[in-house]
Amino acid sequence: MDLGSRALGAVGDRRAVSALITDRLHRVVVLGAHCDDIAIGAGATLLQLCRANPGVRVLAVVLTGAGTVREAEERAALAACCPGAELEVRIGDLPDGALPAHWAEVRDRVRAAADTCPDADLVLTPQSADAHQDHRLLAEMTGHAFRNHLVWGYEIAKYESDLPAVNCYVEAPARIVDEKVALLQRHYPSQHGRDWFDAESFTALLRLRGVQSKYAHAEAFMITKQRVRFTGGGDD
Repeated sequence: MDLGSRALGAVGDRRAVSALITDRLHRVVVLGAHCDDIAIGAGATLLQLCRANPGVRVLAVVLTGAGTVREAEERAALAACCPGAELEVRIGDLPDGALPAHWAEVRDRVRAAADTCPDADLVLTPQSADAHQDHRLLAEMTGHAFRNHLVWGYEIAKYESDLPAVNCYVEAPARIVDEKVALLQRHYPSQHGRDWFDAESFTALLRLRGVQSKYAHAEAFMITKQRVRFTGGGDD
């Protein structure tokens, strides 16, 4: 993705951090191995992105959960995460926890997303060093299918000690933090019995990434490759 620069503005301490303010987003692809991955990893970002870009077209592809109670949960949650967006949700029926054994199907579904949105401005997918085999395979296939796109890898806190050294932070104001946590708790009742699925764990990671980025709270991402082209200041 080439970013047409609109402004370069300081965030927090001017000597430490600056942020590139980009033009309007038109097409976004979000990918998840399981129902709830997207909302947990990028819910705050999607809430703000969609409100800042009314009518943005969002294609959400989730590889597992079709035909179960989780499908209904996911569709409702993604609709809540993408207010005002033109949202398409595709939920597959691949087996949870065994995606590497179905790598060809994973590849084909990710390629289908790339074929549907060849002009996507941003792609959100699991971060490539995720220790969960399903997440890691999806991240790998995303890199193969979306070769000329800006890809952000989101993180999910879980049992494995695999939180990455992130290099991209999206501020999450207090009202967005509250909205994300409430959304997760409201739309995923099937997950309430899990020891990691609670407001404290969701908020803790947002706060940690906020400390690192000089925000109060933030979602964080891994960007392995990014292209930047400045326009408007000289010859195109």
